[in-house]
Amino acid sequence: MWNSTDPLKNDSFSCASPTVEGYRYFGVLLGSGVTLVGTIGNIMTVLAFATDASLRTRFNVLIVNLALADLLYCMMLQPVIVDSYLHLHWRGGATWCRMFGFLLFLSYSVSIITLCLIAMSRYLIVAHRTSHCARLILSRRGVAVLLISSWLLGIASFAPLWPIYVFAPQVCTCSFHRSKGRPYTTVLLYLYFFLGLGCVGLFYLLIYHKVCLAAKAFLKYRLSHRSSKRKWAEAEVAIDDSGISDGASTTLSCEISNDEAGVEQNRNKAEEKSEGQTTTKEPKNSIQDAPKDIEMSSKPSMVTIKTTPAAGSREDSEFKRVTRMCFTVFLCFVVCFAPFLLLNVADNANRAPQVIHMFCSNLAWLNSCINPLLYAVMNRQFKQAYKDLMVKALHPLTWIWRTHGFRTI
Repeated sequence: MWNSTDPLKNDSFSCASPTVEGYRYFGVLLGSGVTLVGTIGNIMTVLAFATDASLRTRFNVLIVNLALADLLYCMMLQPVIVDSYLHLHWRGGATWCRMFGFLLFLSYSVSIITLCLIAMSRYLIVAHRTSHCARLILSRRGVAVLLISSWLLGIASFAPLWPIYVFAPQVCTCSFHRSKGRPYTTVLLYLYFFLGLGCVGLFYLLIYHKVCLAAKAFLKYRLSHRSSKRKWAEAEVAIDDSGISDGASTTLSCEISNDEAGVEQNRNKAEEKSEGQTTTKEPKNSIQDAPKDIEMSSKPSMVTIKTTPAAGSREDSEFKRVTRMCFTVFLCFVVCFAPFLLLNVADNANRAPQVIHMFCSNLAWLNSCINPLLYAVMNRQFKQAYKDLMVKALHPLTWIWRTHGFRTI
């Protein structure tokens, strides 16, 4: 992305400068940490998906695709960057420089496309789960087509830039030539980094809007329930219109609190006394005591809400946790790349110090290793799967230690 001498005409691939002589060791340490943490973390993510049956869902396939893109960067590209920082010189030659630049932007493009797919799938689950289009996209075949398309689109986007991948001294790595590729490179950066990430943000904004509508509908449901039994049907319609599914696969669910169930019990008792029902006592019309489906009866008809409070609450909570985790992954991507992008937009003439360019580039490295840490902190299933993998990996060492200990005794 920076102006540079064509490596085919000049064998010098040096990025040495008095201003970065000391800073390069910081880059080496940071890059080594990214390589280690990112490689182990993303491999554990893939293995967790492969070994844990509860994680083998169609949505988690998107998480694995993101991990593969990060694994490509951490295993193949980051060690090469560390070597360049250590020697302040590119030691791979012109051909490997071009291959490196292509793989670098392929990894970035697949990550952005996958983030878009993750946000889109979250939105479809919230707003259009029962539609034919959503079912087609979220089917096994649909997800497989989307994943393959993400890699093919990345290859088709950045393969044409093969002749102009060159060494960029400002960041001591290889990238495409900033001026020779215009306007194609400008369009690509705009589509991926600005329009693509903007679409991700838009999807999460729509999800937030739907969740707010669901919360308002539930509040209206509670108020109408307290005022009169005749408004149960209206409350149910309001909830369905807000994007909450009503089947067994409900994702966003209405949760009835125990306090409200208690109020309903007390009110039923009062009604029984007032109407003089002293002969036979029917079962209490309590939401809390319902084992499966919840049935509310009124004089004209009966209205059924098909989500149990306990199951619905768990599904709702799990959906919110997963969506919050995905949104955090997106935010981390933006935070890591924002300084890098803004600097290149503002410093079109490369007047900023080299150390500033290198530091902003170093922040972008973190994106490839931070996702597994987020999964471990924000997702209980991945966290447990990581623990199981670590126990299995350390089992031979613990067996040797126990065996050695017994022999010593």
